[in-house]
Amino acid sequence: MDLDKTRQENTMFADRAKILIRSGKGGDGHVSFRRELFVPNGGPDGGDGGKGGDVIFEVEDGLNTLTDFRHVRKYAAQDGESGGKRRCHGADGDNIIIKVPEGTVIKDFESGKVIADMSGSNRREVILKGGKGGLGNMHFATSTMQVPKYAQPGQPAQELWVQLELKVIADVGLVGFPNVGKSTLLSRVSNARPKIANYHFTTLNPHLGVVDLSEGQGFVMADIPGLIEGASQGVGLGYAFLKHIERTKVLVHVVDAASTEGRDPVADIRAINEELRAYNPELLTRPQVIAANKTDAIYFDPENGEENPVDRLKAEFEPEGIQVFAISAVSGQGVKELLYHINELLKTVDQTPVIFEKEFEYQYQGENLPYTVEQNEEGVFVVEGPKIEKMLGYTNLDSEKGFQFFQRFLKDSGILEELERAGIEEGDTVRMYGLEFDYYK
Repeated sequence: MDLDKTRQENTMFADRAKILIRSGKGGDGHVSFRRELFVPNGGPDGGDGGKGGDVIFEVEDGLNTLTDFRHVRKYAAQDGESGGKRRCHGADGDNIIIKVPEGTVIKDFESGKVIADMSGSNRREVILKGGKGGLGNMHFATSTMQVPKYAQPGQPAQELWVQLELKVIADVGLVGFPNVGKSTLLSRVSNARPKIANYHFTTLNPHLGVVDLSEGQGFVMADIPGLIEGASQGVGLGYAFLKHIERTKVLVHVVDAASTEGRDPVADIRAINEELRAYNPELLTRPQVIAANKTDAIYFDPENGEENPVDRLKAEFEPEGIQVFAISAVSGQGVKELLYHINELLKTVDQTPVIFEKEFEYQYQGENLPYTVEQNEEGVFVVEGPKIEKMLGYTNLDSEKGFQFFQRFLKDSGILEELERAGIEEGDTVRMYGLEFDYYK
């Protein structure tokens, strides 16, 4: 059994989830007529259907993962109730409110386009609207149609598969290969207490910590789980964590300057920057700092021509404008200077939070007007209702294009299906107000 693969599958839900959301269907309008003593032919009194419930996403303080969505995959609002007789209005369906952590980006699963970013001031958003309730037959009485036997059906429910992605909101992102000391550094400088152990991918979820400096200054720092080469192509767990870097304003490369695992710190920084570039080139425009960690474990012999690895890092990167700080996350050496430098860098960058713009809008269906299909005493199939009246009002049946549209309308609107259900046969007559035609398949 592949334990690494199993572990990956078991943790991916923490910051990513696929769910089905469904709004409530609108309640159908009702067909009924007054039945009162001494009123033999009472008018229509069918009530309206209730509105279906909305699907609403809401930010919940205290939530920091999407783990809850591992167990429940479908979220549905309540349908509206149908109308009743005596003008009784159907009850509206209840909304469903889905709680998510701040920083959750909601995407259309099929296209990958952003529907909403639950960050900053956006604490609550209606993602799918419930269907409108249908009108009862009391609304369709006219001078020519005093006994309407039809009512408007409620608007259908809206259904959508969405991808939830949690992108942490932090000023500073700690990046680096596994086991270089990012978690140790975060636990030393902030209130965060990540689990620390000596194996790869110790950190499976990003950890946030608040760094407090003097005079009320400070910032939020995130420990981004360890990357590996090929992460931007989905190798290992890397791809899942790259998205957490997108909101950070300053990147801090944490490297093992002592090469305790035989890694080359210069090559590590180059490799990670290449992964960032492959994922999103814009990330490399952000200020970077190098934290040369584990200096307490550095051993070199200058007499044998061995170079101080920190000096090597400085010679390589400081000409590029990336400052190097020698630190020990275990002892605290050099950490204070690093933090104050990061704080100064933050003052130079745009403080506007990174918000992902809306790219996807659900296309709501238009009005769903009613109609009836009935066979009269003469054997003629009568189709009537506002849906038919409206269609005949804007369709020129004398033109070939208009007649083709008319045929397509009968099929797409379900009228042909209704006629067949009513028992129509070839050669039977169909009447739609002033229009009559014989039915042939």
